[in-house]
Amino acid sequence: MSRAPTTSFFLQALGLVAATLIAVFVSITLVILNMPPPPPELYTVSEVADMIRIGHDATDQEGHALVVRRSATPPANATTGHRRLIFRIGLAQALNRPVDDIVVAQKEAVIVTIGGAVKQRPPGSRSPGDMVIFGPFEVGLKQADGQWLVVKPRQDLINAWQQRILLVLACAALAVAPVAWLFARRLAAPIAAFARAAERLGRNPEAPPLDVGGSTEVAAAVAAFNEMQERLKRHVNYRTTMIGAIAHDLRTPLTRLQFRIEAAPDELKSKLAADLDEMEAMVSSTLAFVQDATRGRERTKLEVSSLVETVMDEAAETGADAAVDHVERAVVDGDPVALKRLVTNLVDNALKFGSRARGKVFSEGGMAVVEVEDDGPGVPESEIERAFEPFHRVETSRSRETGGIGLGLAVVRAIARGHGGEVTLENRSEGGLRARLILPLALGGAFSRRS
Repeated sequence: MSRAPTTSFFLQALGLVAATLIAVFVSITLVILNMPPPPPELYTVSEVADMIRIGHDATDQEGHALVVRRSATPPANATTGHRRLIFRIGLAQALNRPVDDIVVAQKEAVIVTIGGAVKQRPPGSRSPGDMVIFGPFEVGLKQADGQWLVVKPRQDLINAWQQRILLVLACAALAVAPVAWLFARRLAAPIAAFARAAERLGRNPEAPPLDVGGSTEVAAAVAAFNEMQERLKRHVNYRTTMIGAIAHDLRTPLTRLQFRIEAAPDELKSKLAADLDEMEAMVSSTLAFVQDATRGRERTKLEVSSLVETVMDEAAETGADAAVDHVERAVVDGDPVALKRLVTNLVDNALKFGSRARGKVFSEGGMAVVEVEDDGPGVPESEIERAFEPFHRVETSRSRETGGIGLGLAVVRAIARGHGGEVTLENRSEGGLRARLILPLALGGAFSRRS
């Protein structure tokens, strides 16, 4: 069932960013327009004189901090002027010191008289006619030892006005964050669903097609994925059907040959009959393989450990040396008949070429792992991968009793990959061969050790 695609993912993301920026900008603008401007930090002559008398860092009655330090040199960039001179004279009178012992480095500071240039009078004991200084400044008082006691306003990294702006910005971001989170989750949901569906397809190639939805880009990707899946299924089904048809059609000439060899000389009749029997076995195995590959079966949750134990017990009942050494509970989604055939082929190979079979089931990297080991001669490294090719036999004899027809491991790998897994072979250091099967765990299926 398809749904109409929504707006482009690019436009949705762009809209989220734009909406967030607009919301934050509007919030800050409204606060700035309605917030009173920060008042200047004013210091009267008497307040500066008090700080000099104290001789250490302190805060005045308005909460403004002054920093006091000692220096070998007077404040740099000392300025002159009528108001500066009056300010120095006021400090000299308050401290009972000569005017020449006082230096005012005004920099960008301003000296005014309350009630004159400044309309808003500061609270406290200040009164009209008091001379105040505000802005960056330094006032130095020469000490008896030649050192200078320098007083200046404390320059905070973030002043009160900046703190208010940052607080407003943080509040605006917190207000927008839930909306942004919901919007981002809505954008990411189709992608997450697409990833889960791709994983499900790896576990089951016959999985239904994906639901087309989400943004325009996601809908296009899902549609392309569904088309690719359908083409792969048609391609595999065509090749499998073709192989089955060829194998089926071969039975007719094989039957004619079986009648015609009766007229062959006795010395050739037995050899021809053996070759025909081998060809008939290959055709029958191929048809069985094709039927298994094309027959649709419903997949269910299956406990692999129980399956391995069942196959080993059945082999042991026939007198074979087969047992399970280690087992942990593992649940996968799979076709019970196909997986049993897979494990049976691995156990049969171990018993045929290695005289004994030992099974293990455990977890590794979120996958169910099944290992079947034998004590046989192993496989040459150059032949390990070719062992999975159809009709390729590592055992070089022409006897079906010892070498089979070469479809066992091909069937094993086809079943494993059809379940989103893999089968590999490796030679054991102590001798023998180890067949290793990995299958993805069922969703929600966990491992637990069995006693």
